[in-house]
Amino acid sequence: MEMLETRELRYFITVAEELHFGRAAQRLGMAQPPLSRAIQQLERRLGVCLLRRNRRGVWLTDAGEMLLHEGRAALDATTAAARRTRRAAGADRPGGPRSRLVLAVKAGASHELLHKLLDAYAADPDAAEIEVLPSGTCEQEAMLRDGRADVALMHAPFNSLAGFDSEELTTEGQIAILPAGHPLAAHSTLALDDVRDIPGLPLARWPRNGTYPPGPGPEIHDLTQLAQLIALGRTVAVFPDSARAWLWAEHTAVPLTDAPPVVTHIAWPAHSRSLALAGLVRTATRL
Repeated sequence: MEMLETRELRYFITVAEELHFGRAAQRLGMAQPPLSRAIQQLERRLGVCLLRRNRRGVWLTDAGEMLLHEGRAALDATTAAARRTRRAAGADRPGGPRSRLVLAVKAGASHELLHKLLDAYAADPDAAEIEVLPSGTCEQEAMLRDGRADVALMHAPFNSLAGFDSEELTTEGQIAILPAGHPLAAHSTLALDDVRDIPGLPLARWPRNGTYPPGPGPEIHDLTQLAQLIALGRTVAVFPDSARAWLWAEHTAVPLTDAPPVVTHIAWPAHSRSLALAGLVRTATRL
């Protein structure tokens, strides 16, 4: 049976991402020759060519593309195991050994549901400590995979639930959040096309997979920044209807007639055996 070490996976993934041995070595804090030898040894042991090299550069073979995909998942799994093990033992915080769960949520979404869930779960005498970790638009999936979170509130169709266990909690429509004084704010309803290309009021851009999508709208780092830019008439945003809970007086929410419904799920890693997590899921589904 072929075995891969986390060290050599990290080496290969860094080279595959940089497609340059010098830059990869710099990222890893090592010299280039031992990095090149490590990749060559990995190729010999697996019996495949992972990278093609010539004077013009470095590129991945089909086998290399496969190892990049599988290797990232494997490193995420080992990182997640370490993080969740420390949390289970209480080793990553001062104090006693009380169990702790990290709950990832999309900033500004499911506000009322989250309040109800946390209050109901806190009433359970065996409740774990809950750390709420607000995130960007589609970060909850990565947080579950690499162990930064134990459980997440995720929103279909924006989040992928592939590989997770989940329970459906709520379904809601979507709204456009506009500056209160904008002419479109006086409408009773809008369509998606109405808000995609408003002159002087571009859609806000949230990071996805670590980068921002192209467009003229401002790059959003947190909910407070977004709220202020909307109030100043610099951007517009589309959110689930539950986002009304955090709107300012300078905002107006207008329902979108043709936006797909947003289904909120509570999701967790399929292999989880955490009793505290099972209790939180039971509370969520009762709500």
